[in-house]
Amino acid sequence: MARRPFSATLALALVAGAGTLVAPAGTAQAAPPGVKDVTAVLFEWKFDSVAKECTRTLGPAGYGSVQVSPPQEHIQGGQWWTSYQPVSYKIAGRLGDRAAFANMVSACHGAGVKVVADSVINHMAAGNGTGTGGSSYEKYAYPGIYSGADLDDCRSQVSNYGDRGNVQNCELVGLADLDTGESYVRGRIAAYLNDLLSLGVDGFRIDAAKHMPAADLADIKSRLSNPGVYWKHEAIHGAGEAVSPGEYLGSGDVQEFRYGRGLKQVFNNENLANLRNYGEGWGFMESGKSAVFVDNHDTERGGDTLSYKDGATYTLASVFMLAWPYGSPDVHSGYAFSAHDAGPPNGGTVNACHSDGWKCQHDWTQIRSMVGFRNAARGQGVTNWWDNGGDRIAFGRGDKAYVAINHEGSSLTRTFQTSLAAGTYCDVQNNTAVTVDGSGRFTATLGAHTAVALHVNAKTCAGGGTGPAPVTDGASFNVDATTTVGQNIYVTGDQSALGNWNTAAAIKLDPASYPVWKLDVSLSAGTSFAYKYIRKDASGNVTWESGANRTATVPASGRVTLNDAWRG
Repeated sequence: MARRPFSATLALALVAGAGTLVAPAGTAQAAPPGVKDVTAVLFEWKFDSVAKECTRTLGPAGYGSVQVSPPQEHIQGGQWWTSYQPVSYKIAGRLGDRAAFANMVSACHGAGVKVVADSVINHMAAGNGTGTGGSSYEKYAYPGIYSGADLDDCRSQVSNYGDRGNVQNCELVGLADLDTGESYVRGRIAAYLNDLLSLGVDGFRIDAAKHMPAADLADIKSRLSNPGVYWKHEAIHGAGEAVSPGEYLGSGDVQEFRYGRGLKQVFNNENLANLRNYGEGWGFMESGKSAVFVDNHDTERGGDTLSYKDGATYTLASVFMLAWPYGSPDVHSGYAFSAHDAGPPNGGTVNACHSDGWKCQHDWTQIRSMVGFRNAARGQGVTNWWDNGGDRIAFGRGDKAYVAINHEGSSLTRTFQTSLAAGTYCDVQNNTAVTVDGSGRFTATLGAHTAVALHVNAKTCAGGGTGPAPVTDGASFNVDATTTVGQNIYVTGDQSALGNWNTAAAIKLDPASYPVWKLDVSLSAGTSFAYKYIRKDASGNVTWESGANRTATVPASGRVTLNDAWRG
């Protein structure tokens, strides 16, 4: 669910399971608006920051849509979940007012990016007080909108997911449950959504859809000025539960929570070779009506999916999702947190990605580059599948694209068979040139926990050439290290190329794949060396990682790939 005020409640609806769902009759929107089906979910970003990011990154990268956090007035407080406790339908939340929201929609449309609004229509806030837009409220009384008669009669918390009436008529974590069976309530919700449509919104994520009867939601949608608008229902699958996500396919797409759970299971505990039929072959809902993700704001906190804290594993799972033709992908982009309830840094203002705690996963090079890959591969099936029976896989998307993923602890050198036409392509994962021969083959070396990705719309690398000259012999440093604004990660060691232990001469690593900092350094073949990572702040203050010196040896030919984690 999407507004848990405390982590203990998360387990109620996140029950694992893998039963096959049967979709009811009905026509659902097949994909997010437009032909580009990747959505960047900018969780708890202020609307003016979203506007800038649409122009700076989302549009140029090829994202089709941006999903923004709920815009309606809500309870006051710094926690993220306050956004999911509405007190009115005014656009007056902490993320921006009506003018900021309208300006954001206009800016994103100007960048070719459509806007999906997270919409909280199942319930109203608990407690009493004054909302972020100045509205007074108390539980069951929201002046000018709802009174007690508009709320469901069950005034106790949802406690039994095996009982449909309990799930859909009682109060989710104690929040006042709207009686969506009433015509007035349906009309009032529709009026709010129509207001957002009047401002140019292109679609809606329906929060807590599982807690409203599917027929009620279908009726609300029929009242919209554009009843065919894109809807994406949050309906979490739980084995043996009374309410099935498949019930909602008649009025929109449905988020397939088993997708993200399955990726965590495979990447952490199984073999990537098992992914060769991932999707409907695993009993998931049909591809054209499923919204998928590696993680979202609930699951990254609940731990039932991977998250940014999983480093390269998270990145590779995202690469797979964007390359694989099942569902419509959401790329979650949030912020670092150590406490479940922690709200957004700076109240939601993003001054710069990868600073102030903002993770900006949508802008990680390995993830961002796969959006263009997916757009190029649209409509193409899987071809040329290869795996080693373990955690190394590769596959094509017709004659448009090809990806190889190495999720093992050592490098892989292999000649891959593709259906690509002969020519030079840019490996968008590493910004280096790759030559495909007349038989569709190319040879590449993948470092541990890295990928290679080619597609027909990337024939030359950034800068118009073939990318930076690769380091032939030496070391590839990769360290997972978190920083705060003004901090950077460096490497130094007992070689002149590493600064000879002089922190002033240490080599700065590249944060483009944050939180993994990377750099290739030239060292002679056969060189054995010692090294450590350091953190420097804007004033030049140095913090050494803990522990003994690290050691490595350059092979007789090629590079040694070092995948490390900062030792605090």
